[in-house]
Amino acid sequence: MITIIHGDNITESRNYFLELKQKQKDGILFDGKNMTLTDLVQNIEGSGLFSDSKNIFVEEFLTKLKKTDKDSKEILNYIAKYSEDNNFVLWESKEIMKRDLFAFKNAIIRIFKLPKNIFLFLDNLRPNNSKNLLRLFHDAIESGIKEEMIIFMLQRQLRILLALSDPGENQIEELDRLAPWQLGKLEVQTKTFGIDVLKKNYKKLHQIELGQKTGTLLLTLTQSIDFLLLDL
Repeated sequence: MITIIHGDNITESRNYFLELKQKQKDGILFDGKNMTLTDLVQNIEGSGLFSDSKNIFVEEFLTKLKKTDKDSKEILNYIAKYSEDNNFVLWESKEIMKRDLFAFKNAIIRIFKLPKNIFLFLDNLRPNNSKNLLRLFHDAIESGIKEEMIIFMLQRQLRILLALSDPGENQIEELDRLAPWQLGKLEVQTKTFGIDVLKKNYKKLHQIELGQKTGTLLLTLTQSIDFLLLDL
């Protein structure tokens, strides 16, 4: 059996993946970016006990998949062949396009999506837009998005904007996962900030997160984000 877990709600999808793994004490975990066909063969066939079903957990294989790469095709074919007698659980940190899931016709697909208003909030992130941002922030909370997730998404957004502001200084993996239309929109957003403003607010977000984790935050998490947006 093959289970594919994906979507932009990374927190929920990751928790679900880890829950499944914890239920299997003999689960074997692979980093999909570095996994080889030899790794799979050794773990599935190495013992010689073909009747024993293996539980294979793979992180970030489809996200990094190179469709024209021979090794990748061999791994996909191997997973498909041995999925009748073994359990493969694949976790991806973004949403996988439907056309890329066609190769897994009998797979169980679990997609975890964030409400759209969180992206509306992030798209409107710019200086001198506090009133609108506060409204969108509280709309996101009311739709069920936790403040911790909003902090995570804000940090990711500012990290990407910083990387686009100074490509030579900040090389980050997130840029490689973005579609051209997403990059274009973010480049426009970057121009509304100065790099010093981005750095200052990224540092503030880190301090808020640290205060929340250590119990030293003087305000509630919602109030802390409110003040950050007011001061943007």
